[in-house]
Amino acid sequence: MEAFVSRFVDRVTIHVAAGDGGNGCASVHREKYKPLGGPDGGNGGRGGDVRLVVDPGVHTLLDFHHRPHARASNGKQGRGSMRNGAIGEDLVLSVPEGTVVLTPDGEVLADLVGAGTTFVAAEGGRGGLGNAALSSKARRAPGFALLGEPGGEHDLVLELKSVADAGLVGFPSAGKSSLISVLSAAKPKIADYPFTTLVPNLGVVTAGDTVFTVADVPGLIPGASEGRGLGLDFLRHIERCAVLVHVVDCATQEPGRDPLSDVDALEEELARYTPALKTEHGAGDLESRPRLVVLNKMDVPEARELAELVRPELAQRGWPVFEVSTASHEGLRELRFALAEAVEEYRAEQPEPEPARTIVRPLGVGDTGFTVEPDPDFEDAFIVRGEKPERWVRQTQFDNDEAVGFLADRLAKLGVEEALAKQGAKPGSQVTIGAVTFDWEPSTPAGVAGVLGGRGSDLRLDQDERISAHERKAAKKARRTSLDEEGGYVGE
Repeated sequence: MEAFVSRFVDRVTIHVAAGDGGNGCASVHREKYKPLGGPDGGNGGRGGDVRLVVDPGVHTLLDFHHRPHARASNGKQGRGSMRNGAIGEDLVLSVPEGTVVLTPDGEVLADLVGAGTTFVAAEGGRGGLGNAALSSKARRAPGFALLGEPGGEHDLVLELKSVADAGLVGFPSAGKSSLISVLSAAKPKIADYPFTTLVPNLGVVTAGDTVFTVADVPGLIPGASEGRGLGLDFLRHIERCAVLVHVVDCATQEPGRDPLSDVDALEEELARYTPALKTEHGAGDLESRPRLVVLNKMDVPEARELAELVRPELAQRGWPVFEVSTASHEGLRELRFALAEAVEEYRAEQPEPEPARTIVRPLGVGDTGFTVEPDPDFEDAFIVRGEKPERWVRQTQFDNDEAVGFLADRLAKLGVEEALAKQGAKPGSQVTIGAVTFDWEPSTPAGVAGVLGGRGSDLRLDQDERISAHERKAAKKARRTSLDEEGGYVGE
């Protein structure tokens, strides 16, 4: 019979992709006796977000290990008769409490603690506007709509750091799992050989009115901070602990080991891990956490004799020392209340959590929201960067001249053309905005609505038609002047 082993996974890399926004619709209302009833194209729906939500029923990142790719649904395209496209459904991914979200470079994006805490891992793309929303005095019946924006895509690293108040550290087989089993209702696997515990064990402990959690760190041995054994994989699980507890095996038969050397060796590993902790995760200093020492296995006569020898020296370091036996339950009550007191002191020192706030950062005075700079790779070429210009380019149908003219109007109104001219751009200069590079033609300024062509076209983009439009306008003005002089103009 095949055995199935539950795997504990506490670090994964995932790829998240939000949904794309739906395209807007270019439509004209038509019915009997109203062949051109005006634009009625609806807007595209917004793409769905990818959200990480803390779920108390989830305790591992195993699901992400097997399915590292996650994508939300796209928004639907707008339709005629003012029908907007459906909004894409958000994809909610459940994560354990204590999950830290990082970039592949190690930058912390979110620290998810507390049931229901949510982080938007990828934001859905905006839906494009339909031609009904784009109509104006200049464009009464636009023959184009805006495209939906693509959703965000990111590679993220998820790390799980157990949310425990007290962390047990000690050599393999020191009795950490046994101690958790008698302090709480947890039932970890226990055996008398190294690395029995392959995953962090958590237990809930009650002492009077105080309820707190205890976790052990498996496989912590000398060299763990440099990748030896299993300790490096699980050291992160004690980063949040209020108090660290050294569990010392006073009945060990291994040569060269004694309680004092065990404690010193583990303290050295904790000290070595701290610099990496600060640099990569911005966490606090483990060396500053309060310590307790548990001299375990007092039911063995030799262990009690050894404890009498080492207790004074450990007490000189300012650490409370407790002699316990998980077999006879000796000393457990005193240890339980001492841990509760240390945890309460830590909780009292913590600042009150601030309520969630939305931070709005307005542009500074004179900040246009875009920059123009020469392209370092090409001569007579420029790069325009900014949230608005890049978004507008993504939304433009470049196979529709009227849509391109609309983009030109928006860029000119924002001040992009003026900024390009100040940078030395000339007609024919290459300009890159986002993923699009085009030849700059400053002869397409904003506000030339009088020469716009039919639906789907823009006369500014056709030199011959633009001249003809100007000629027709001049002829019309001359005819009107002539009729005024003759006294026969009554309007057309």
